[in-house]
Amino acid sequence: MPDHSLLIHEIFKSIQGESTWAGLPCVFVRLTGCPLRCTYCDTSYAFSAGKRHQLQDVLAQVHEMGTRLVEITGGEPLLQPNIHQLAHGLLEEGYMVLLETSGERDISVCDSRICRIVDIKTPNSGAGGSFLESNYAALEPNDEVKFVILNREDFDWSLEMAREHSLLTRVKAVHFSPVMAQDKNDVIDGCAALDPMQLSQWILESEESVRMHLQMHKYIWHPQTRGV
Repeated sequence: MPDHSLLIHEIFKSIQGESTWAGLPCVFVRLTGCPLRCTYCDTSYAFSAGKRHQLQDVLAQVHEMGTRLVEITGGEPLLQPNIHQLAHGLLEEGYMVLLETSGERDISVCDSRICRIVDIKTPNSGAGGSFLESNYAALEPNDEVKFVILNREDFDWSLEMAREHSLLTRVKAVHFSPVMAQDKNDVIDGCAALDPMQLSQWILESEESVRMHLQMHKYIWHPQTRGV
């Protein structure tokens, strides 16, 4: 018999902290594994471990949590081929499905009903150059794009990509998010996490309709809290 299982690190219900869906109750299905090693990664615990779940077991757990918004995340969820069966199963049961991906893998194979939230890695992310260029053409009006920004170089590069690929008119939203400190004294590769006020000023000066974006869940709970 074919194996329809997925290696999952955790399934939990929380407040959605990112994207245009921020603030809504959401079930998160976090898959294990990621080929990237971003300097600011806040889910490195999901690089390994986890437990095998059969597709029907995942659908049952999601159903028990009682909300119609579901995000499939990681790690990098597109590493596991059976992710598409999970997404299809959720969509067929009437869920709104979000998929968070780095865009390192082909997104064109995803069901068009999914809202893909694509985190394009900036030069100072530690994973710059990992984005699959063909994915720009695969983006749809229902999708959202996120750039996590550490400094001015990242900001300028992100703005250039948004303009070059007409993202501001082609997708639902383009988010610019500052790298957030894990605590007050946190530094990343010798650089302090970016002050949201500074990023806000750069956005205003650009006169572009990018969306200033903060990770809401890191203000509700401690940034290192898991399962939220």
